[in-house]
Amino acid sequence: MEGLILVRGAGDLATGVIHKLVRCGWPVLALELPQPAAIRRQAAFSTAVWNGCACVEGVTAYRADTLDEAEKIMQQGHLPILVDPSCDCLRILRPSAVVDAILAKKNLGTNLNMAPCVVALGPGFTAGLDCHAVVETMRGADLGRVYYTKSAKADTGKPGIIGGYGEERVLHAPTDGRVHVLRDIGERVEAGDCVAMVDDMPVVTVISGTVRGMLPEGYPVTPGFKLADVDPRSADQIHCDHISDKARCIAGGVVEVLLSAGVYPPKKKL
Repeated sequence: MEGLILVRGAGDLATGVIHKLVRCGWPVLALELPQPAAIRRQAAFSTAVWNGCACVEGVTAYRADTLDEAEKIMQQGHLPILVDPSCDCLRILRPSAVVDAILAKKNLGTNLNMAPCVVALGPGFTAGLDCHAVVETMRGADLGRVYYTKSAKADTGKPGIIGGYGEERVLHAPTDGRVHVLRDIGERVEAGDCVAMVDDMPVVTVISGTVRGMLPEGYPVTPGFKLADVDPRSADQIHCDHISDKARCIAGGVVEVLLSAGVYPPKKKL
């Protein structure tokens, strides 16, 4: 397919990139895990793996179990999400570009031979070595900047500051088990509230705010696994189902790489 962009990952930041590419006219195929772990489920196309479909800001994604299904979904004007974490589809497909938007902080198999243009988001990649360009994902003056000869900034392991809080707003699993959701996305909570259980262990927020992210009911976790996010800002500043400013900025960097590499959206037929 002319101009096909293959995107590895469909979490909330990847969704910002995918949404921008689709709106610009590129045909996109997104690849995901069989059990995606994006906590911002209302703003992530990966939710389609769980529910069959997901709509984010006017773009609808559908789960595809085969490449034939993916092609039909694209022909209908929608976005296919294919469960294919190993990129097995590259044995058949010849995309114009591959975007690694997994954001695992390390390279999970992306290489320069995957497509004429290979873009990677965040740390774990070196431009010119395992991809053609890297897009910065750390908040700050360089967010969205494109690197053609080096790596993105190293992961600090600390969440970005929102409303004056960083590490306090992210909740992690206290033990092995499965998540039981008590306060789901969009609900207001107070400091000290129990927002979820992992088996019989409570997960308590230390700040007040809105639950902006939460793993799906029953998701299996290990100790320290990120399972929820509480946004301390006022309710009118929070849009749980919207693409974030960070994701939009990163998406701009990806579009810059594609256009500078001569990878253009197919011309629409009149």
